[in-house]
Amino acid sequence: MKKLFYLFILCIGTLSFAQTKVPFTGKRSFNILEGFSGSGTPAYYVDVKKNGDVHFGYVQVNQADGTETSEDINVGKYHTGVMKVHFKKFNEKWDFKFNKDKIYFTDDAGKIMKSEDCCSAEESDNSSCECEGILYK
Repeated sequence: MKKLFYLFILCIGTLSFAQTKVPFTGKRSFNILEGFSGSGTPAYYVDVKKNGDVHFGYVQVNQADGTETSEDINVGKYHTGVMKVHFKKFNEKWDFKFNKDKIYFTDDAGKIMKSEDCCSAEESDNSSCECEGILYK
């Protein structure tokens, strides 16, 4: 009986550590690649479901003919480590992590990437900026 009790406690403890509380639920838009903003640029979003599933997507409207391209990818359950998304239509692959307020492009180890593509107009003379963006409601 004592062994059964310890096994039960171990299972409950493991489950509670395995479940990470999501930082928010709902859809948040973001823009990390500042240098590519403009007409026809995809509007990216992250959508965290109540069950913890994380979806990444975008909507892009071609300014010339009005056609719309969109994609929505389920990248799995939320966790604080590096998550991956692969948009198949444009063959974009990202490693990322996010919290309640910001999203970050990272390498496989979780280190925030730096690139001139992530610099805003005010930082255009800077050769390398951290690839982070604000999550907007």
